[in-house]
Amino acid sequence: MSEIENDGRMSFDEAVHYVQQQPDRAAFVASPVFGERSDDEEQRAEGARVVILEADGAGSWRARFVAGPFFANAFAANETMAPDEIPGSVKELRFLATKVEEEWLVGQVQVLIQKLMQANGSLPAEMPDYASQAGVGAGPEAVFPISFIGRNPERES
Repeated sequence: MSEIENDGRMSFDEAVHYVQQQPDRAAFVASPVFGERSDDEEQRAEGARVVILEADGAGSWRARFVAGPFFANAFAANETMAPDEIPGSVKELRFLATKVEEEWLVGQVQVLIQKLMQANGSLPAEMPDYASQAGVGAGPEAVFPISFIGRNPERES
């Protein structure tokens, strides 16, 4: 068995079989999303795509696709796909066993990945603890011009 095959990850078919065994089981894969490619060797991921396989409560399974930018609460996607909707590119990926809780799906994508890794028991020591970091926002003294959000300043609400 090669090192890749013995790294604790499962093929798509193995992951489907795994999640069908018990309703509290799940499997996931996360892949980084990069912006425009550049010659910068230290280019960092701007976001991630996460696919979670989980039991559907009706004897089958589904895939949940979550994608979005890092450090933002607005996701580009949070959709559920039936087994016959899964693209071939997802079926080529390797999944980690985990569990998932519904409330994890409404936060920041990097926190979701951290929680999925923690549930697997394989959180790398070098991964920052995103879940306990304080949020940063504008203070009460911050004033944003109406034009910043695209609203007509002459229009009355």
